[in-house]
Amino acid sequence: MIGSYVAVGDSFTEGVGDPGPDGQFVGWADRFAVLLADRRPEGDFRYTNLAVRGKLLDQIIADQVPKALELAPDLVSFCAGGNDIIRPGTDPDEVAERFERAVADLTSAVGTVMVTTGFDTRGVPVLKHLRGKIATYNGHVRAIADRYGCPVLDLWSLKTVQDRRAWDDDRLHLSPEGHTRVALRAGQVLGLEVPADPDQPWPPLPPRGTFEVRRDDIHWAREHLVPWIGRRLRGESSGDRVVAKGALSPDDIKMRITQAV
Repeated sequence: MIGSYVAVGDSFTEGVGDPGPDGQFVGWADRFAVLLADRRPEGDFRYTNLAVRGKLLDQIIADQVPKALELAPDLVSFCAGGNDIIRPGTDPDEVAERFERAVADLTSAVGTVMVTTGFDTRGVPVLKHLRGKIATYNGHVRAIADRYGCPVLDLWSLKTVQDRRAWDDDRLHLSPEGHTRVALRAGQVLGLEVPADPDQPWPPLPPRGTFEVRRDDIHWAREHLVPWIGRRLRGESSGDRVVAKGALSPDDIKMRITQAV
């Protein structure tokens, strides 16, 4: 029975792509926290989301890991290194070494540390050429998990998130349904009975013509790809002025999910 949970990471764990009614993101970690809280007596669960979009591994280790260690929860989810891996010239072996040092620190003070692999990017236009690099990093993450006894939230094997409906319009972050499926898979990883199957097939979609696909690609490039490249060229991060959500009430999260539907 997990009584406290801290989420550590970047935009994926912050919940980008899953906006609540107030514009603040919900995301898989918040949804997962609700699943955990539902198994505790009323009010007997603590949850903190420290994740901030755009953060690199060293920034997460410097800013978020010490706070997680101070809180000493029953469970930490640690998803980091993805923004490092997609940067040109980075070495997944070297990133994994730094990731392992953080896992060693966390496991020394936390009941359970759940680590997360990267997605299979074969269908993501900007990232599909990095598929081998991501797979290499995933292999390291799994090996580290074995060494430290960490459960693994394996996103590479979650095939249902390869459907385009699992992704936000920017094609880099999950949609609300995508985040929901990851939260359900996280519950399964920890042996919880979950209310739905994350592997449930999507309803069939009508076929799209070449013109429609090309129109969507042009819109995506103009609205999302060009600004993303611009930030990289200027050395900016989407999280430069973002503050972590911090401590959250599961009841408030439920209300925001319900109002956003």
